Amino acid sequence: MILRFIIALLLLVAASVGAEAAESVRVIKVLHLLIDAQGRNALAPSLFERDAYQVHLREHPELIASSRFDIQYKARRHDGPVRLRLEIRGSKTGLGNARAFETEALPDRWGSSWAHINLDKPASDAIGTIVAWRATLLRDGVEIAQQQSFLW
Repeated sequence: MILRFIIALLLLVAASVGAEAAESVRVIKVLHLLIDAQGRNALAPSLFERDAYQVHLREHPELIASSRFDIQYKARRHDGPVRLRLEIRGSKTGLGNARAFETEALPDRWGSSWAHINLDKPASDAIGTIVAWRATLLRDGVEIAQQQSFLW
């Protein structure tokens, strides 16, 4: 009886570890940040100050030098590097068209990782006002996770 209980417990733990590993690969968060001429997205290191400065930059577009997408993701490091693809639809790209940007990253050993995709002023101007985006996490050309904005 005890042996059956131990075997059942081990099978349950093994099944939950496998399910956790499969669910752990994901895109967690995508942030679009405006950057000023000094390379700043905030004037002070707090979320409130960052949000206030982002509003200020939106109200004064002449201060914007570029923009950046910060993508938080979770993937296992020992499986190798991942490729992040960001597709953006804007007011100047047309309804069905999207501009794609990619970067390769090696996940951190523990927890989640951040990758950054910078858009220079000409790329931002060619896109116009960002309407929708989709972030895709790829490994060896195969999609392993994705997150998209509501309007995608």
